[in-house]
Amino acid sequence: FGLNSIIFRPHNVYGSGQNIGDKYRNVIGIFINQILEEKPLTIFGDGQQSRAFTHISDVAPYIAHSINHPKAINQVFDIGADETYTVNQIADEVIKAMNQPTQKKYESARKEMVHAYSNHTKFRSYFNTKSPMKLKDGLEEMGNFVMKSGPKSTTEFQAIEIEKNLPESWKKRP
Repeated sequence: FGLNSIIFRPHNVYGSGQNIGDKYRNVIGIFINQILEEKPLTIFGDGQQSRAFTHISDVAPYIAHSINHPKAINQVFDIGADETYTVNQIADEVIKAMNQPTQKKYESARKEMVHAYSNHTKFRSYFNTKSPMKLKDGLEEMGNFVMKSGPKSTTEFQAIEIEKNLPESWKKRP
């Protein structure tokens, strides 16, 4: 239709204000909520899957101000952290940030990408980026935020269109 756009593909964004009651996505929020509910942290497979985790402050300002960068019009950008962590490492870091000892519970592996990361060279060439939030600092900030509001309940998915190969933890319980 001739409309201009700027497309951002953020990944594994976390931070204060995140819905920690969503058990279907955002592992950091899931882990924090499980700690607040005094439950073990659920890890699928062996926990050696790796991902990069990005604090919201390292994503939102660039997206909000991208319209002020005419060269970014009609471009696509991967945006996020460069350093990757295993799910086991993230679990350990969340436990430290929350200062609440807990156990890990390993479930059957899901069919998922084992190592996922993005290249942010193009993004950095278009935008004047600042140093990213350190994972430790971002987790502590998020932990302090959620400690004020406590755990959140999960709204179960309703009318899931495709149930084939659905992870056991996503299936409705009677």
